[in-house]
Amino acid sequence: MTILILYIALFIAAYAGYQLVSKRYLHNDENDRKTVTFGDESAVESNRAASVLSLVTFFLIWAAFTGSSLSPIHVPGPFIGDTSFTYTAVNASGQQDKATVHIRVAPIGVKADKPTLPDQQEGFAKDDSATMAAWRSKLIRAHKNDQGRKEKGFRITTIDDQEIAPGKTVEVENGTVTMTRKGSLSFTPDKGWQMEPIWLPAPEAVFQRLWEIANTGYQNITLFQHVGWSLLRVLAGFLLGCLVGIPLGYAMGLNSWFRGWFDPIVEFMRPVPPLALIPLVIIWFGIWETGKISLLFLAALWIMTIAARAGISSVNIAKIHAAYSLGASKLQILLHVIIPNSLPEIFTGARVAMGICWGTVVAAELVAAEKGAGKMIIAASKFQQTDIVIMGIILIGVIGYTIDILMRKAEQVLVPWKGKS
Repeated sequence: MTILILYIALFIAAYAGYQLVSKRYLHNDENDRKTVTFGDESAVESNRAASVLSLVTFFLIWAAFTGSSLSPIHVPGPFIGDTSFTYTAVNASGQQDKATVHIRVAPIGVKADKPTLPDQQEGFAKDDSATMAAWRSKLIRAHKNDQGRKEKGFRITTIDDQEIAPGKTVEVENGTVTMTRKGSLSFTPDKGWQMEPIWLPAPEAVFQRLWEIANTGYQNITLFQHVGWSLLRVLAGFLLGCLVGIPLGYAMGLNSWFRGWFDPIVEFMRPVPPLALIPLVIIWFGIWETGKISLLFLAALWIMTIAARAGISSVNIAKIHAAYSLGASKLQILLHVIIPNSLPEIFTGARVAMGICWGTVVAAELVAAEKGAGKMIIAASKFQQTDIVIMGIILIGVIGYTIDILMRKAEQVLVPWKGKS
């Protein structure tokens, strides 16, 4: 929630700052010459400054909340260092005495020595020491050194002059202390706002892992092979979905019998998530490549069918009438009117289908895959290698975004009439 609030605040600040600067210094935009811009889709283009600021903001938040060395700003991190708390013990005779527990909190993976205790201590309660890792809790049997600890009635009553009882937690300097049901003390150091590496590693850890796997591979398979196999499966499933879905969508848009026959099937399967089909795909097609490609095919099929059908509906009927009045045949109308005017909807559906396929490839590679980005992510998650998981997600996102850009460029070249009447 803190990260979300911070992100929203930075978004508002960046937007307000850009509006202020643009009003004062930037007046050369083509949209300034338009009398109407709100509601005009052609006047809304991706703001490059906003895109750059968005990426920088995302990276800075990631770095700040992971203690990255790449960021000059960090949110408060976990407590690391020496701390202590004092407890009050009552023996069987009702006498009270105090002792101090000295704790050394070290970074994860760093072995530290326990704090040194005084050689001679007075009273029946004796000081104790312990060492632990940041973000962790430590069970401390503070009374194990105390005299008379095994006698009936011996108990700990306060922590730093705060009353404590079994199951109760009190705040102390640099952490909290909880008493267990058996009277032991569990110390938890302050965790701060930074994320533990096992949950979210720093950016440089992910980049370092990317470089390492790019050079040496992962589980005896190169990074190129992992990504290449995922890309091959996605493209195969997507192309098969297009080859079947687009003609089916055209048939449903042009013929009432096809529309009535296939509409219940398409509308029934459209909301079914591809992940729900995994057990059925395994039963029908097995666990090897046929099953994976079939799942991706089904993920793209219904989207492309609906996109092609919507493309038929978007054709201006006046163009159909004009073509008929000029003596065009049905085949000529299909080739020169319907297909060209339905291509914008088909390209939009193709972009959506490709995104769904990329989201499904990880699930498809859950089943007996030896290679693939999804396989790499799943294998790494079993060993809690979060840096590899995030690296794989970034790779899938970058490749998917690259494909989407290429499809946009292809649409601009192949469908230059999009948005024009």
